[in-house]
Amino acid sequence: MDKHKIIEVLNEWNFWNRDFPSTFQRPVYEEEIEKKSRSDEIIILKGVRRSGKSTILINHIKNLIDRGIEKERILFVNLEDPRFAPYLKLELLEKIKESYLYFLDPKEKPYIILDEIQNIEGFEKWLLKEYELNQAHLYITGSNSKLLSREIGTALSGRYLDTTVYPLSFKEFLYFKGIEVATPLDLIDRRLQIERLFEEYTLFGGFPKVVLTDDITNKSAELKSYFDSILLRDIVARYRLDHFTALEKLAVLLLSQIANFTSFNKLRNILALSHETVEKYVEYLQNAYLIFQVPKFDWSLRKQMTANKKIYAIDTGLSRRISFEVGKRRGDLLENIIFLELKRRYEAIYYYKTKEGYEVDFLIKAHEKIVALIQVSLTLSDEKTKKRELRALKKAQAELGCDCDLIVLTMDRSDETEGVRILNVLEWLLLR
Repeated sequence: MDKHKIIEVLNEWNFWNRDFPSTFQRPVYEEEIEKKSRSDEIIILKGVRRSGKSTILINHIKNLIDRGIEKERILFVNLEDPRFAPYLKLELLEKIKESYLYFLDPKEKPYIILDEIQNIEGFEKWLLKEYELNQAHLYITGSNSKLLSREIGTALSGRYLDTTVYPLSFKEFLYFKGIEVATPLDLIDRRLQIERLFEEYTLFGGFPKVVLTDDITNKSAELKSYFDSILLRDIVARYRLDHFTALEKLAVLLLSQIANFTSFNKLRNILALSHETVEKYVEYLQNAYLIFQVPKFDWSLRKQMTANKKIYAIDTGLSRRISFEVGKRRGDLLENIIFLELKRRYEAIYYYKTKEGYEVDFLIKAHEKIVALIQVSLTLSDEKTKKRELRALKKAQAELGCDCDLIVLTMDRSDETEGVRILNVLEWLLLR
């Protein structure tokens, strides 16, 4: 690929001679990237496809230009442009940089942003060279957690800072809808509208483009397109798989079981696949951020690894679109939303089961200490349900011997009873 063709492609993706598109800000991520970029380490944005990684970096480019950085010093490279597809090797990165320097001739160290870097095998070697020679400020994005972790962890250890980007939180969702909730009064003032929008968020999820699409049929089509793209681009093409149908069936099955337990033996029997294939495919789906596996908490790592995992989806809209039966289980959708918010806030998330079989939905650990036990329930209006949820929390706390927060998240009003905080989900998502 010669430099004239390369610069033609680059010119279409960059803002050297054109205006920026209209974009929504995502302050939490943008402030984090701004802070991390001051370290001059390689900045990595990772997360599921179409979660908004590229847009966040475009907003960062806008911020750089507002600070006085010349447009010509910033290079954005979309490595999924089909015109690059036949040339996705290390040499392409070098040719792209050479073409950029030849035509733009930046006077100071440039900012180079490489979108979907995992498309180039051995990319970490090029990044290491650029980093060691201090030739550019480097930013990369990727949609495969294991590939990025393995390659970067070995070659670039201590040279990068990463951020995981998720689909919109409910607070971000409301911002995209033109609503800001900063105080309890804001929530009270617009409660009915916010409850209606939470219903939409539950059913269609938080992928930015889907949120901004009004037509329900188009929302559904967009979600199906995302599902197919994740499977084909991030798994089938990446791992050169021959059995797409088996992978698709497994993905649908797992997305049908959100907030529930699964085991490789059960999946193997249902799909008539080998244990090794099931284990490998589940790992691929998790690497592509389509699903998450939550382990049972145990102080014994061996017991923790062998216990059944709970499955959650990257997005309730995607889960519901792929498996329509999930839409009937509103409690599971709510639990999945809570899980994703916990992922944004904490690193170590587990479920817990007492010796008597009482289950706690989430156990949160921070700095080797259990800090919260959390139950999720649509409502506690039924006295039996309330007793069951409170009993599980108290039994677990006593068994673990921890002095931690006991919380029930529900659509009911916030309250406190028997040392357990009952928190309204909307208040927890928007104000805490």
